[in-house]
Amino acid sequence: MTTNFALPEDATQMTALYVRAMNSGDVATVLSLYTEDAVSIWDPEKPISGAEHEAAVEEFMAKKPLMRAEVKESYVTGDTALLVVDWTFDIEGEGSLSGTGLDVLRKGEDGKWRYAIDNPFGDN
Repeated sequence: MTTNFALPEDATQMTALYVRAMNSGDVATVLSLYTEDAVSIWDPEKPISGAEHEAAVEEFMAKKPLMRAEVKESYVTGDTALLVVDWTFDIEGEGSLSGTGLDVLRKGEDGKWRYAIDNPFGDN
């Protein structure tokens, strides 16, 4: 990971880092933003983690999406944070996706924040 993508010590900076990593097309950096046991709920009927999550991120990023996001609310207590994020992805030839995500972050022993739960459609 390059210094441009260093994990934050401030949980509220995670969304901006995620957007930069996503828009750079750097799959490895995007994946490094998650805890080892992270869960993504891109489909409420089928949460994914591990190798399945990695494959889904790679497949999605192959479409070269352009992301915008804004943190609407943030709550931090101890080693846990909740971010409420309005986001949009523009994908050439496919249109746009948007939603309000609920992201749960966990602070690691290194003092850095990572996604533990990624629920991009938390408002549904």
